[in-house]
Amino acid sequence: MSQSISLSLKQVIVTPLLGLFALFVSAVDATEESQSLDKRQAAMIPIAALTASGDVQTLNEALKAGLENGLTVNEIKEIFIHSYAYAGFPRALNGIMTFMDVASKRKAQGMTDEVGREATPLPDDYNADSYGHQVRNALVGRDMSNRKTGYAGFVPTIETFLVEHLFADIFYRDVLTVKDRELLTISMLSAMPGVEAQLTSHMKLSLRVGYSPAQLLEFTRILKDSVSQDSAIRASHVLSSVANIDVNNETTKHVTVSTDSTVTQGSPTNFSGVAKVSSRFTSPIKGHYRGALVAFEAGARTAWHTHPKGQTLIIISGKGLVQNEGGDIQQMLPGNVITIPPNTRHWHGAAPDSFMSHIAISTPDNGETVTWMELVSQEQSH
Repeated sequence: MSQSISLSLKQVIVTPLLGLFALFVSAVDATEESQSLDKRQAAMIPIAALTASGDVQTLNEALKAGLENGLTVNEIKEIFIHSYAYAGFPRALNGIMTFMDVASKRKAQGMTDEVGREATPLPDDYNADSYGHQVRNALVGRDMSNRKTGYAGFVPTIETFLVEHLFADIFYRDVLTVKDRELLTISMLSAMPGVEAQLTSHMKLSLRVGYSPAQLLEFTRILKDSVSQDSAIRASHVLSSVANIDVNNETTKHVTVSTDSTVTQGSPTNFSGVAKVSSRFTSPIKGHYRGALVAFEAGARTAWHTHPKGQTLIIISGKGLVQNEGGDIQQMLPGNVITIPPNTRHWHGAAPDSFMSHIAISTPDNGETVTWMELVSQEQSH
């Protein structure tokens, strides 16, 4: 980090308004302490990214791992508070509900997780407009106050919300550091297609607040291993453009053999009976296929659902059933390949007298591969 940047950030720290908030403390050191992310930082990445992508099944496991790797309950709650500003209320609330379930089950099992510190209360003389401008100006390294052009000129109210709520009300909350928040932000943006411009800006800010190129390269590996390959590729492309490093060998230049040992059980809102998802995989090419191995116990089945770009099922073992709305129930046996057209309402699962497993492959549309509907009744499945 350059001396000029270090000095400007130190000047912000000593202003009376920012005294309670240890802004950029880790960013102003003259030397990098480590070329690796610590366990706590590494645990934040999948929680933030999976919250943004809406993959609550995988998020469930990431939350457990976070608690076991040094994150406190309040730090994880703060991740969701931060996420709503970048990924929206619905994703943040779904993440919170998932965490409530994880916390409840851990408590029932007699596990005690560290609650952690609360945010410092706002002082009586707190001024959100002044504080927010100082935080944003320090982050970007230039004065962005009183903007009258671009989106700020076109919709001034959104500029007010950005300054007074995100950079003031949220960033003032010192449960997480500014450095933590930048890591969360690039994690979320990497998991969201179509926001590469914002990801580029925040990748630059991540370097500015003290992350090294080596740490950000490790960040892309964690995305690949714990979130999805498409998020890792998106982050890698942006990182290569802003940090002048070659990340190609980390993504698509060689054959990879990967193992996803995470096994999650299908949500009861989307499956009847027991269905377990494992061995998730994603195309190394942005926007191409995603898939997983799904194992159904006898009689288990999906709810009615559609796929925006269709789906392919390859039956691996057992005996299954599939039906599109208005059509006949058809039997599926090992070796069968089932092609489901785009936006076709259907269900599939194991026969009543047999387990069944299949590989399911879908192509995302704007990041989404499925729309879930109501459960299939007993009458409909026979």
